[in-house]
Amino acid sequence: MARNMRLIALAAALALLAAAPARAESVKVGISRLIGYPAVPVAIDHRYFKEQGLEVEMVYFDSAQPIAVAAASGDVEFGVSGMSASFYNLAAQGQLRLIASSGGDAPGYHTLAFVASNRAWDAGLTSVHQLPGHSVAVTQVGTSLHYAIGQLAEHDGFPMSVITLKPLQSNTNVMAALAGGMVDAAVMPSGPLLTPLAKGEIKLLAWTSEVAANSTGSAAFVATRVVNQQGDMVRRFLIAYRKGLRDFHDAFSRPDGTRADGPTAPAMLKLMAQFTGVPEAQLKEAIPFMDPEGRIDVDTVAKQIAWYKSQNLLKGDIRAQDLIDGRYALPKVASR
Repeated sequence: MARNMRLIALAAALALLAAAPARAESVKVGISRLIGYPAVPVAIDHRYFKEQGLEVEMVYFDSAQPIAVAAASGDVEFGVSGMSASFYNLAAQGQLRLIASSGGDAPGYHTLAFVASNRAWDAGLTSVHQLPGHSVAVTQVGTSLHYAIGQLAEHDGFPMSVITLKPLQSNTNVMAALAGGMVDAAVMPSGPLLTPLAKGEIKLLAWTSEVAANSTGSAAFVATRVVNQQGDMVRRFLIAYRKGLRDFHDAFSRPDGTRADGPTAPAMLKLMAQFTGVPEAQLKEAIPFMDPEGRIDVDTVAKQIAWYKSQNLLKGDIRAQDLIDGRYALPKVASR
């Protein structure tokens, strides 16, 4: 009898263990509080990562380059940021791999902007095409902000040497320099500039999509050691990540990719306002394009690599295809 009771108790304990939910796998993602990086916060809020057995923590940075360094060093497993020369150098060394896209430019969508200080505006700098001869602030050399200036230079036909580039390390520093009239202009992501723009503290010269559409883009990447050793976790991360991308895309885009608010736009704006700290009414003016499947535009990556090399920011033979992990990424060969 006692033996039977022990067996029953053991069976009950095993049943409880089987019924207990498995502990979620902890994952860190390096990211900035920008609307161009919505997939992770959306997937967290909509519990898509939970469905995949992942507990995702966002680790915040104020610019792109430190995110690539953090992923390569093991401080985070994944990064979502603009594509910097730092990323490409680390990826070329075999430390990082591209696995999905994030927000980018396209006609009707806004990701980055050229802005002017009030002092420069009052002195006559009222058009983005007047930037030659002026100082332009960015967070760091070799970021997508720097690259956007290069695309404007190509579009307008002027050499980069006629721009005085001012790398100020963070968007906070860039805003302070603009407010103090220490720089004439800047290239900034939409998030940090929307409130100062609404208050009249800076002036909008142009969105980058208006002068060089498809010139910028951001992406999700992973440390190579993680993707090689934890492939199943990466696969589950991407399932949730792509659901977040699609939700954002569907909120602000028609099925053909053109810009239009859908029924879920108000709820999505509310969530993005919580994530970015920017009021909903302002965010609505700066919606980035999002590929709903997170496909990577190989042509854009190759073009960025070529430009960074032309500025002596990359060395050696770096091919876009070699940096994209074909086991997990969905390529988009032709530019949109």
